[in-house]
Amino acid sequence: MGTINGDRRTFFQLLVSTLLVSVTNFTVWFAITFYVYLQTRSVFATGVISGIFLALTASTGIWFGSLVDHYRKKTMMQVSTVASLLLYVAAFAVYQVTPKDRFTDPASVPLWTLVLLLMFGVIAGNIRTIALPTLVTALIEEESRGRANGLVGTTSGVTFLVTSVISGVLVAVGDMFWVLVLALVVLTVAIGHLFLVPVREVLVPVREVLVPVREPAGPAPSPERSRKVDLRGTVGVVRGVPGLMALIVFSAFNNLLGGVFMALMDAYGLSLVSVQAWGLLWGVLSTGFIVGGLLVARTGVGANPVRLLLAVNLLLWTVTLLFPVRSSIVLLTAGMYLYMLFVPYAEAAEQTVLQKVVPYQRQGRVFGFAQSVEQAASPLTAFLISPVAQFVFIPFMTDGAGARAVGGWFGTGADRGLALVFMLTGAIGIVATAVALRSRPYRRLSDRYARAPQDPPDAAPAEPSLSGRRQ
Repeated sequence: MGTINGDRRTFFQLLVSTLLVSVTNFTVWFAITFYVYLQTRSVFATGVISGIFLALTASTGIWFGSLVDHYRKKTMMQVSTVASLLLYVAAFAVYQVTPKDRFTDPASVPLWTLVLLLMFGVIAGNIRTIALPTLVTALIEEESRGRANGLVGTTSGVTFLVTSVISGVLVAVGDMFWVLVLALVVLTVAIGHLFLVPVREVLVPVREVLVPVREPAGPAPSPERSRKVDLRGTVGVVRGVPGLMALIVFSAFNNLLGGVFMALMDAYGLSLVSVQAWGLLWGVLSTGFIVGGLLVARTGVGANPVRLLLAVNLLLWTVTLLFPVRSSIVLLTAGMYLYMLFVPYAEAAEQTVLQKVVPYQRQGRVFGFAQSVEQAASPLTAFLISPVAQFVFIPFMTDGAGARAVGGWFGTGADRGLALVFMLTGAIGIVATAVALRSRPYRRLSDRYARAPQDPPDAAPAEPSLSGRRQ
């Protein structure tokens, strides 16, 4: 692993704390989804849960980013964990006092009360995911941030791997009881642990370099007003950095295409192997995300992370184009492992760019804005592509014109219809990335990143903000 310079001790403690909380929150999320389906056997109910969850994730990002900017990052991480804990306590009470047969009705009020309490508890944990990269800016020296962001990506991979195992086991053993007991215990420990971690946050002065950040015209907001969701000011900051809006839109476009994976990958995989083998395979594939994060921590993201981001996306869409060429679980496994291996490079590169070109006092809002814009894209495609695949591409490759034209070498059937969707998605992604590499916003953002000054090493420590005083 490459050297990470800065306050490493604090960074690693925050990383471990975030890992524990993330594993707990997503175990709760996976478990309640499994539990609702097992109790109700309603695909519609689980679909509604997923849709609401994605919509809440997308809609709360900007607000959470404002909270991260206006208060101490450590304080907001604690508030996030306490909020999750209180919501889980309320959910545990509902679960204990409600007769279990009430949870078998998909229209049951107690069932949806339980679901919403747990869902809001998980959503509250997103404040941590916004605060952590801003703390990388405060704690880690600039040349090491790419490596630190790689470790942040590794924790996401570990979370995915561990959660997929723990949630299924706990639901099988005791429905939601042991899931909630585990959540209450771990979050209580996490609150106590974070209380003991000293976090020396710094004030990195706002940079007015090359192109001034365009703030909205008008009088300066009062302290009370500044604590609200500052969408207008955040958009002004994003637009004030040449090429940054284009980068966020490009990432959102990638997620729009990535919604195809969300909607169709399970159906495609299950057409090739059994459900048991598919679940085990994803446990193995998730290690690619962990290894990729560790590789980023070793190599960093280079001198031009904007170029790296686009180059990685070019590779990912090429993989998407190639793995469905044949109905082969070997090709699918190899392609998805490469995909999981290089995604951490793309995520670390984007975070590193934002950490350098966005003023520190605005990073929470910009990270939250990016999360909202990018997260909103995938579910949109997921909802749209399923009926298109079912009623257009599958018939097209089963007994339609596509089957007659290329079925002799490409194959026919439902899986070949899904494969065609993946290949078209890959082709569109390759064209879009190639255009982005030759675009003016790419050159402007690369130039801005290269010429932006490093953070001053003698930045003063932030004033205490227990009263909500803005940093």
